[in-house]
Amino acid sequence: MSGIPMNSSVRGAGRKRPFVIGLTGPIASGKSTVAALLQERGALVIDADQVYRSLLHPGSGLWERIVARFGQGVVASGRQIDRAALGQIVFHDPAALADLERMTHPQVVAEVRRLIAATNAEVVVIEAVKLVESGLLDDVDSLWLVTADPEIRLCRLAASRGLSEEEARARLGASLHVAEPDATVDILIENSGDMSLVTRAVADAWDAVVAPAARSNLEPVATAAAKETP
Repeated sequence: MSGIPMNSSVRGAGRKRPFVIGLTGPIASGKSTVAALLQERGALVIDADQVYRSLLHPGSGLWERIVARFGQGVVASGRQIDRAALGQIVFHDPAALADLERMTHPQVVAEVRRLIAATNAEVVVIEAVKLVESGLLDDVDSLWLVTADPEIRLCRLAASRGLSEEEARARLGASLHVAEPDATVDILIENSGDMSLVTRAVADAWDAVVAPAARSNLEPVATAAAKETP
């Protein structure tokens, strides 16, 4: 079943800030599809992965720390971080992944918060695999979880990133895994294939969570699409 309301309460009710949806779920679960549907409804989407990429420019503090920890083997031409090479390390070594996350999460969180503070959008979506683990849960008014069948996620990941089955499975294993909806989840959206069902689920979730907040004057709903590119 899609678009299942898990918790009808609105986090942070009454705050003078945009209404913030935290959109999370395992890698290749289809979060970007849901984010695009929310953007069509007027939400500003902040993709945490794109924020991360924007912080990786050569010579940045984060770039320096990653190279110091993982070596010149993760530096590609033009001094860009070779994310494929970095992935080969961290998705096969839990300790290395933990090190990378300790470096990246605080900076990504700070930049996401800066973008939220700077926007005039009335509804914001933070799209992030590790939204809860990074500490961004405190910044959201409603937490939405996107799930999909593991084998479908495997096929999606391998196809979209040109990975072998072994490589794709390693990345899935290192990704957030939620066997059952956590008590903190407000909306659960199942995204294993049928686009019409996902579209309906997003519409139902918007009506169940965002629209009531607007009607009660907690936060008005955005009326025009907005997009910021980190």
